[in-house]
Amino acid sequence: MTRIGIILGSTRPGRNGEAVARWVHDLAVKRGDAEYEVVDLADYNLPHLDEPVAAAMGDYRHEHTRRWAEKIASFDAFVFVTPEYNRSFPGVLKTAIDFLYAEWADKAAGFVGYGVNGGVRAVEHLRQVLGMLRVATVSAQVTLSLFEDFENTTDFRPSAQQEDRLALVLDQVLAWAGALAPLRA
Repeated sequence: MTRIGIILGSTRPGRNGEAVARWVHDLAVKRGDAEYEVVDLADYNLPHLDEPVAAAMGDYRHEHTRRWAEKIASFDAFVFVTPEYNRSFPGVLKTAIDFLYAEWADKAAGFVGYGVNGGVRAVEHLRQVLGMLRVATVSAQVTLSLFEDFENTTDFRPSAQQEDRLALVLDQVLAWAGALAPLRA
């Protein structure tokens, strides 16, 4: 069965992403079409790039890197849940991506962004970074507004159409994960 990691891309205390990632996971699991797992970057405590060799070499010296590599390698595709900070995605997510190389390749990714403008700039930057790592990003995305999908900008209350948007993202991620399977074999 296809395995999809739902990557929670913020470690900020009081982050809105936990509620968003749970929402994505809960709706995804109900579909019964893949295995879905939330991957919280806070659980990995990755430092800022302390590997002495470039990730493309695959020579991971630290246990935290090997643990992270094993987790990411176990998935066929991803859904990134990311806030938009200063018109981009969080540095902790960039660091987590940069720690690895081959583990990302030939997989699909979809996006659930949130922020003042729905996280659209964060997602656009993520698309560029992931493209360099041979990740096929799907066109559909969920854009959650802090003013429309959160009460008082902190209590997650997604509008009804967001479930339909998420379903489309998941449909596309699954289709691309399947299409890319021969490249991962």
